[in-house]
Amino acid sequence: MQLAVDTVELDLDLNKSIFWILMQFMISFRIFRICPVCWGLPFVLSVLCGYRGSTPSITILSWHGQITSFSTHPHVIVHCAAERRPDVVENQPDAASQLNVDASGNLAKEAAGIGAFLIYISSDYVFDGTNPPYTEEDAPNPLNLYGKTKLEGERAVLENNVGAAILRIPVLYGEVEKLEESAVTIMFDKVQFSNKSANMDHWQQRFPTNVKDVASVCRQLAEKRMLDPTIKGTFHWSGNEQMTKYEMACAIADAFNLPNSHLRPITDSPVLGAPRPRNAQLDCSKLETLGIGQRTPFRVGIKESLWPFLIDKRWRQTVFH
Repeated sequence: MQLAVDTVELDLDLNKSIFWILMQFMISFRIFRICPVCWGLPFVLSVLCGYRGSTPSITILSWHGQITSFSTHPHVIVHCAAERRPDVVENQPDAASQLNVDASGNLAKEAAGIGAFLIYISSDYVFDGTNPPYTEEDAPNPLNLYGKTKLEGERAVLENNVGAAILRIPVLYGEVEKLEESAVTIMFDKVQFSNKSANMDHWQQRFPTNVKDVASVCRQLAEKRMLDPTIKGTFHWSGNEQMTKYEMACAIADAFNLPNSHLRPITDSPVLGAPRPRNAQLDCSKLETLGIGQRTPFRVGIKESLWPFLIDKRWRQTVFH
């Protein structure tokens, strides 16, 4: 499913995973509703988002005092909303900056005002990819405008809320309603239609991460924070399987017992679109030292995510989505 704010599209898969994984966690906290996707669903870890055709949209984040106007205040807020497509950010810099930077700063300020713990979801694209793995102490150096807006968003959050947490994550995949929602799931049609050769990037090194794992990490981080107010600042979480898009596509084919001979690895650096870091691997030892973490093997997670999109099962989408 896609989220939209005017021309800005957002992922919902992480949002939905967080909603569901926190059902057990919400017992000790207040109910907080904001998104019509979850109408009637109680949860503590709120994700402010814009759902296509709904009100409120993400634009409420720029309204002064919007959060304090809710009748029930959250203890924890996870801010997932962002324009995360680098090429779109390059073409729509003002809109992307308003969402990735301005709204994030405003939300952080309001969260601080009501004493809510804010977790801001950021990206591995704040690094240039020349010297991995990256710790939280390494100096960011984003190559593209998307990475710059996420870094500026981090700074805006911490400037307005010193008790907030930044969680940097890499490319995500998970349950989707449309394959286009993720840079990982979108490859499935190319994998399935083996009668056509498909060029796949074999240059950029990625670490695909299951959204359910990220949701679990957010929950664990929030639980730690409830017990220890010194839990704040910047953190990294990532899957630990290094793959290019070509290798991901081959793994997807393997998970579904599909041929992969039609997939062609392209080892040259991409010349079109916004520049990408070659390898922005995140060092996750800081969270691991706190006893926080969860990792789903890629072949397991991708099979769970993509099975409804098998050619002979697409009718199921109308039932389960």
